[in-house]
Amino acid sequence: MNRTPPFRSAATGIRPAPPSGAGPVPVPVTAARFRAACPVCRGRFELAAGALRLAIGATRRTTFYTFTCPDCGAGVRKPAGERIIELLTGGGVRTLRLHTAP
Repeated sequence: MNRTPPFRSAATGIRPAPPSGAGPVPVPVTAARFRAACPVCRGRFELAAGALRLAIGATRRTTFYTFTCPDCGAGVRKPAGERIIELLTGGGVRTLRLHTAP
């Protein structure tokens, strides 16, 4: 039986799965971070998914994401095209679907 000793990758912290029957192996989950910039103070930073909100409306004007600048405290609202929507929803950003009047 060829047994290799368990290793821990310094880069990822992920270990290979143990032989079956040995139980589950916890896998570290990396939280999504998004690069953003503030139009008020021109600061550049990274935000966790929980710091962003995405609103999806019926038009381009009513589809946007928001966050508070960690540098100056300004509330920022930016338009969200299809690619931005895809990235933010895939990264776990909370989404609000805006309804139109009937």
